[in-house]
Amino acid sequence: MGDLIEGDDGLPAEDVGPWAKEKHDLLCRYIDISKSARAKYLGPGKGGAAYIDLFCGTGRCRVRTTGEWIDGGAVAAWKKSVEGGKPFTRVIIADADPVRLDATVQRLQRAGAPVVSACGPAVETAFFALQRTPPHGLNFAFLDPYNLEALDFKIFETLSRVKRLDVLVHLSKMDLQRNLDNNLSAAMFALDAFAPGWRSVINVEQAQGGIRTEVIEHWRDLVQKVGMDASRDVRLLKGTRGQHLYWLLLLASHDLALKFWKTAANPEKQGNLF
Repeated sequence: MGDLIEGDDGLPAEDVGPWAKEKHDLLCRYIDISKSARAKYLGPGKGGAAYIDLFCGTGRCRVRTTGEWIDGGAVAAWKKSVEGGKPFTRVIIADADPVRLDATVQRLQRAGAPVVSACGPAVETAFFALQRTPPHGLNFAFLDPYNLEALDFKIFETLSRVKRLDVLVHLSKMDLQRNLDNNLSAAMFALDAFAPGWRSVINVEQAQGGIRTEVIEHWRDLVQKVGMDASRDVRLLKGTRGQHLYWLLLLASHDLALKFWKTAANPEKQGNLF
């Protein structure tokens, strides 16, 4: 997870690359674009709207290249929903690190958010989130793991039980590329958690680019089987030297959310995953 630094508000914070700012801008862009749909579930007697983040981190970051302080995902999302006049009725957060989790809880409380939290790996805290998500609401989850292995498919199986849930997910392209040889030799099992059953459906004799494509397509098939469609519109985030870091894409069970994400993700008309 990396070392923590002292934040500009006295709480623990994280040192991040400039791509984190772009990621959070895209998250907030989607939340703002979708506010009209969320509004229908707000108010007395309505279903409500939860924001879920199972990898919440500290809630505050310093961009290492510029020294700029920015809000982490959960804090940025809450503030954007308030700014748009359609705030989430519950903010459900979790993290495997209690120090990071406590920092985000404090920051959200200072911002007036109706926050509930749990400490633990996301594969476990997903059930905590399921139990506390408004069953008749319009809900949104942001899954921003530190690596691909942490994105265990059991998380999606659990969250898919929420009736109305859109999920913005970070898929680490760099992790997939860097660790592919180890996964193919069975020395590592990150892909087994991320895309269970991949070994039995993918031709591992082909070039690595083809293998990576088929792993993602197998994962997309798994997502569809639990009732969500993975958007073909993706956002590729790059490092300072142009290296490909990760994709952001939306999982949803209805077309309107996918249309919102198409608008949010592709102001420059980026292409598909590969």
